[in-house]
Amino acid sequence: MRKVVSVLLSAAMALSLCAGCSSSSSDTADTKAAEEKGADAADTEAGEAAEGVMPAVAKEDLKVGVIHIGNPADGSGYSYTHDQGIVAMQKAVGLEDDQIIRKNNVADDDQTAIETAMRECVEEGCQIIFATSWGYMDACEALAEEYPDVIFSHATGYKSNGVNFNNYFGRIYQSRYLTGIAAGLKTESNKIGYVGAWGKDNAEVTGGCDAFAMGVYSVNPDATVYIKTTNSWYDPEGEKQAAVALINEGCDVIGQHCDTPNPQLAAEEAGVFGVGYNSDMSKDAPKAVLTSTVWNWGAYYTKAVQDLIDGTWTGENYFGGLEEGLVDISPLSDLCVDGTQEEIDEARAKIESGDWDVFDGVIECNDGTTVGTEGEHMSDADITGNIHWYFKNIVEK
Repeated sequence: MRKVVSVLLSAAMALSLCAGCSSSSSDTADTKAAEEKGADAADTEAGEAAEGVMPAVAKEDLKVGVIHIGNPADGSGYSYTHDQGIVAMQKAVGLEDDQIIRKNNVADDDQTAIETAMRECVEEGCQIIFATSWGYMDACEALAEEYPDVIFSHATGYKSNGVNFNNYFGRIYQSRYLTGIAAGLKTESNKIGYVGAWGKDNAEVTGGCDAFAMGVYSVNPDATVYIKTTNSWYDPEGEKQAAVALINEGCDVIGQHCDTPNPQLAAEEAGVFGVGYNSDMSKDAPKAVLTSTVWNWGAYYTKAVQDLIDGTWTGENYFGGLEEGLVDISPLSDLCVDGTQEEIDEARAKIESGDWDVFDGVIECNDGTTVGTEGEHMSDADITGNIHWYFKNIVEK
């Protein structure tokens, strides 16, 4: 198992990591993952009790803060999926509603607003604060020093101090590979569109598109993945326009790495198909969505909170995948072609075995070069921060 990345990641990561991805699949899946993590939260990777670096907090005395960039009430997308993870954690650990302190709509480019929200959480008695957006990182770093008795846990970043400030993220590329299989089997035009928030300068989005395209290629080497970017994590109109442009180019399946369900809505309106992101977007576009790449943030939130209660919080960074239940795909819809589940199950088994992962070995890029080394796993730092190339079946639009 590879649950945890090292406390210090490469400088390349610092230039490339970004915030706008995350989520839980469905309430049921997220709660299940959270409960599973709660059962063994005090265990380390080797199955031995960890030595905590922060004092234990009695469950009845605990308060948990969470800072959202958006409003979970939107019912889909980034903040919604993080909050579903918080809800799953609350249920798994057994906390009361007044033990969860939420700060919504905190812009991650407004340091004053960020620090104000975090200080309010501290003043309201929170012993652990989950900061869910990339731009919250520097505030977490500063306030962790100012408040050494409070844990600041930051999603998607690269900074940490190994005590009361850590970061957490996941191998979402594994899920994207699986959804690529569904798309590759479904397409009839052999043209698949992908709406990305950012271009090759962003390793997170680029690596996700690569993994999706590699999943497509594994079952349909004749298909091409066309990526169109919006240059924003959250641009509802831009996301829809990008999807429409790809559909007009002949794409009959639309994938995405952006925050709203609008690409899936555009697919449904055009009578084509899609793969959602963050949460199960079949609720948004039931006549289009094949499956969705989803986050089960409750897996991490439950582990972190239970560790604090048990006195086994280590301050380590967290990087979970399919095996840990942090990432997954939503149930396949009836729109998928026959045999899709079997192909996905086979690929999932290979990944979860630990013998193979998406970015293993030599990989061909669309510019004729190659990356990777035969017989070796690509490092977590490279996967998270250094993927600035596209797989051979990807075309930029």
